[in-house]
Amino acid sequence: MMDKQAKIYVAGHRGLVGSAIWNNLLAKGYTNLVGRTHTELDLLDAAAVRRFFDEERPAYVVLAAAYVGGIMANNRYRADFIYRNLGIQQNVIGESFRHDVRKLLFLGSTCIYPRDVPQPMREDALLTAPLEYTNEPYAIAKIAGLKMCESFNLQYGTNYIAVMPTNLYGPNDNFDLERSHVLPAMIRKIHLARCLHEGRMDDVRADLIRRPVEQVDARTAPDEELLALLAKYSIAPDTVTLWGTGTPLREFLWSEEMADACVYIMEHVDFADLKGSDPDVRNCHINIGTGHEITIGDLARLIVRTVGYGGRLAFDATKPDGTLRKLTDVSKLHALGWHHRIEIDEGVDRIYRWYTKASAEASTGASQ
Repeated sequence: MMDKQAKIYVAGHRGLVGSAIWNNLLAKGYTNLVGRTHTELDLLDAAAVRRFFDEERPAYVVLAAAYVGGIMANNRYRADFIYRNLGIQQNVIGESFRHDVRKLLFLGSTCIYPRDVPQPMREDALLTAPLEYTNEPYAIAKIAGLKMCESFNLQYGTNYIAVMPTNLYGPNDNFDLERSHVLPAMIRKIHLARCLHEGRMDDVRADLIRRPVEQVDARTAPDEELLALLAKYSIAPDTVTLWGTGTPLREFLWSEEMADACVYIMEHVDFADLKGSDPDVRNCHINIGTGHEITIGDLARLIVRTVGYGGRLAFDATKPDGTLRKLTDVSKLHALGWHHRIEIDEGVDRIYRWYTKASAEASTGASQ
């Protein structure tokens, strides 16, 4: 168990996973939490990160900070995805070692596994075949972080645990139309299409004020400009068009459950529990997921029903599908004692209610 009074640094505490972990820790009685926004601490600045660790001296570290995005962003900003993530990991893990952090949790991604890996994906499938090309830079960065944790543990006896979550969604998700992951992107696109379909241009404008697209000022832009902007992202009053064929299968985990799994692992699992007796230690990371999957098409249709959109759903098969199937084998996680509870239909309802509530509150605040 962790000391409830010891200082815990959550890197990325404002993000999807980091904020959920922060709230989970608070709910479980951990009172000495520390976080920094990007403005307060640039994790790519090695000197700044060292100063932070010199001043704060955290006993535990959760490395949830990362440069992330969906298939479009991964393919377009390849250099950013590998450079920024390698830098963040190098600085935070390096300073954790130099400052004798008792335990570190590193969050990766299931994109570390090969494109054509047997399903469901077991931890020992790592590095057995080529990666999916569209997100290869991000995957390589996360593999490097995983191996850095494993290597520090083996050489120096540290207690750094790497977890590989499946696709996550939940409160404080990224709904950027260009950079977000598939589920939040579909939530927002279908919500905006519903507003257009029902003639609620004021709600469209409020949404674009809260979450600007391409730096267009929705406060002053005429309706025609906003309609043209949304059309670039295949959002129209009577049709929403999504990338790919809709046939790939994906697994989704509610972010607050991911946080609960992370805190459970921090409290109950050590590297010694994972390495076994094999002297050639590999694959000590832990998959975190549900073990359940849904096609992108069925997910989109679930979101259409949840949002109440009355228009047409279409798929653009000229756009890439990405990996056709990504289902985690969660037998190791289950053996360690943790199971998920929230299924995808409940989760989609929760995230849409959160999205519309957050948008309404922002609109009310802006009008006061």
